[in-house]
Amino acid sequence: MTVNEPTFTYVTRLPSPLGEITLSSDGEALTGLWLEGQRFFARTLPTTAVEQALPVFEKTKQWLDIYFRGEEPGDDPPIRCSGTPFQRTVWRMLRTIPYGKTLSYGELARRISEESGRATVSARAVGGAVARNPVAILIPCHRVLGANAALTGYAGGLDRKLWLLKLERAAL
Repeated sequence: MTVNEPTFTYVTRLPSPLGEITLSSDGEALTGLWLEGQRFFARTLPTTAVEQALPVFEKTKQWLDIYFRGEEPGDDPPIRCSGTPFQRTVWRMLRTIPYGKTLSYGELARRISEESGRATVSARAVGGAVARNPVAILIPCHRVLGANAALTGYAGGLDRKLWLLKLERAAL
């Protein structure tokens, strides 16, 4: 009989130009990044989370420092997200949107449809998965716009979405 090792969730908090950021990890990979006050804030974070310094938190802090200077930070720290298969597909596709570029919910749905072989994927379903992204900024849900480049739907607030897009010098 194998005894399962207990799993822990670790957290830390960082200041940022957008307010306090909460990070979570399983000890190896980043599992959450939330902006203070955002919708669905820390919804995957257990109440038993332990505050602890970790290498993944230090790597994430370095990444964010570069990003908030308005520079492309390069390789992401390791990320591991829990979600439905559809959500994980959407979050993986978000990571393909280049720094400084944007994509519409409809275009993202079309790309997922093509990749999965489904006849259609609802832009609304994509929007629901985007809104539940547990790792803000690194999984760049702020780069997704509504039809006709409308600034819509950001769990961290539209003011923060606009700030992030301007930081990346994205064409709006």
